[in-house]
Amino acid sequence: MQSYIRSVVVALAVAGVASAHAQQPDFDEVEVKTTKVVDGVYMLEGFGGNIGVSIGPDGVFVIDSQFAPLAPKIRAAIAMLSNQPVDYVVNTHWHGDHTGANEQFADGGAVIAAHDNVRTRMANAPKPSAEGALPTITFSETATFHYNGHEIHVVHPTNAHTDGDVMLHFKDIDVIHAGDVMFNGMFPFIDLGSGGSVDGFIAGMEQLGEMAGPGTQIIPGHGPVASKSDVARSIAMLKDSRARVAKLIAAGNDLAGVKAAAPLADYDAEWGWVFITTERFTELLYAGLKQ
Repeated sequence: MQSYIRSVVVALAVAGVASAHAQQPDFDEVEVKTTKVVDGVYMLEGFGGNIGVSIGPDGVFVIDSQFAPLAPKIRAAIAMLSNQPVDYVVNTHWHGDHTGANEQFADGGAVIAAHDNVRTRMANAPKPSAEGALPTITFSETATFHYNGHEIHVVHPTNAHTDGDVMLHFKDIDVIHAGDVMFNGMFPFIDLGSGGSVDGFIAGMEQLGEMAGPGTQIIPGHGPVASKSDVARSIAMLKDSRARVAKLIAAGNDLAGVKAAAPLADYDAEWGWVFITTERFTELLYAGLKQ
């Protein structure tokens, strides 16, 4: 079973979610889209994890950095919002589609911050990140940034998408950047090889749901801006999917038997996507429950 889990991890998550698409993107063709979430807070979409940006009197506070080749376009999109420097980049976890442009931002004077495990994994990956890309401020469970008039509370859900996830809550303006603890409207990727777990991911989403109120705007790691009701829908899908696969395992089915039963077939049209198809999500749940 351990060899199977390793094979799933290698197949699904070597350098981050977005890099596992069918083909490596032509970064020259990628456009960075800016969406206003609330006054002073924006979401940038390019290729990879969604970026959060806070603009205000102190300067620019950025959450995640996507891939290195997109750094000039990301910086240009930020410059359209503010001519102030980027002071901080906080990584929500270690995957390359969220940390790839760290070094370019650091070269521009930004301080990189993340959970302790993010620096450890970036530094010790099979292809280690450059020294300049590594977070220089790390923390274990919680942290608070006082910036642009906000108290930005950072919380660490244990063993969710990875073992280094954080969610950032701008309490005064009711905005949360959830990182890859939320994939809005699609099956999530749970990186078992980086300390993630099925039950931990569900617990992380429940924690997100408790943080959110009826009017909270949530920037997910992937997908459009979300609400508390979107979190509830995802949790319901996850719990039901887990229960279906667990029932088949309890009945004595191996992976082939579980896949042959197609327990998630009715979720395919709404939740399946190019990277995490229904079949792959079934494999992830099986591996996570057997781990």
